[in-house]
Amino acid sequence: MRMSHPYRDLPTRAFWRTAVTDADRTQFPGLYAPRFGIDPTTRVATAGSCFAQHIGTYLRAAGCKVLDCEKAPRGMTEKTAKRFGYGLFSARYGNVYTARQMRQLLQDAVAPDPSKDHVWPLGDRFVDAFRPTVEPEGLDSVEEVLLHRRHHLLRLGNMLKKTDVFVFTLGLTETWEDVQTGRVFPLSPGVAGGTFDPDRHRFYNQTHADVLADLAQIRDLLRQFNPAMELLLTVSPVPLTATATPEHVLSATTYSKATLRSAAGAFVAATDDVDYFPSYEIITAPASGGPWFAPNMRSVSAEGVEKVMGIFLAAHGLFDPAPPDESTPDDDPDEDDDLVCDELLLQAFAK
Repeated sequence: MRMSHPYRDLPTRAFWRTAVTDADRTQFPGLYAPRFGIDPTTRVATAGSCFAQHIGTYLRAAGCKVLDCEKAPRGMTEKTAKRFGYGLFSARYGNVYTARQMRQLLQDAVAPDPSKDHVWPLGDRFVDAFRPTVEPEGLDSVEEVLLHRRHHLLRLGNMLKKTDVFVFTLGLTETWEDVQTGRVFPLSPGVAGGTFDPDRHRFYNQTHADVLADLAQIRDLLRQFNPAMELLLTVSPVPLTATATPEHVLSATTYSKATLRSAAGAFVAATDDVDYFPSYEIITAPASGGPWFAPNMRSVSAEGVEKVMGIFLAAHGLFDPAPPDESTPDDDPDEDDDLVCDELLLQAFAK
């Protein structure tokens, strides 16, 4: 007599042997079954950590409509445009590493914060504390920085009204906070402008509950711009450049990524208009074939990016294009493909 139990009728993707050992691991059938579609007519916006730049690049190559509300000035070279934060994401917000930073950005797009406290000096010039690297040479005055910020937030708000799918790549849990205002920064004050004040600035490592609460607010804020907008989450597989915790950077990376992955999974399970794409799992799991990291064991190799995006595009029925040219100079083991990553500035402080 055959006994009935919950495992008897599960699909092949539920069992390691059929889903991994005996599976076609070039495509991992069943690994990603999209909740909602992306096709060439879908208006997609991207934001997040450095790895999110690959998503926009490949979607464009596949003929998709990736929004860009702050295009580079006419005549600017591609290299200069990237240095000034153009074309990396769908707006010129630079790297948005944490869920708290993303929530704050959307809140500002709804109701901008006019405070001058978050304009940082950079020598005798000034930068926006919330995106300090998009003007690497700084601007002439506090007022000019605030004018640029208002323009940026206006363009962002207008873009979000048109967005069908918002792709957000979670990168870090470690953040730096102004204790007087509760506002967070992508980098510690003093790294790319500003001055670190231990009485005013504190390090905070987000918990699972923090990330989960921020994700809920991100979803609600996005829907203020477009009630039909859908949210696609990913977790960057790129390890931390440096940690401000007392832990070894390897342990700190594991905590950060596990927290982000767990919170993203819990949030998706509780919603029906949010999805998760397993880029983190594809790159970091030995079963996927790898190794998918460059010799520095931090940068994802071109082959790894191609594998991730091939699975993503195939799941959406999109043409799988030849990989975009994202060559890496051979003489710089810390070069992160051709991505622009604010966090890499911390590498300069390694002893």
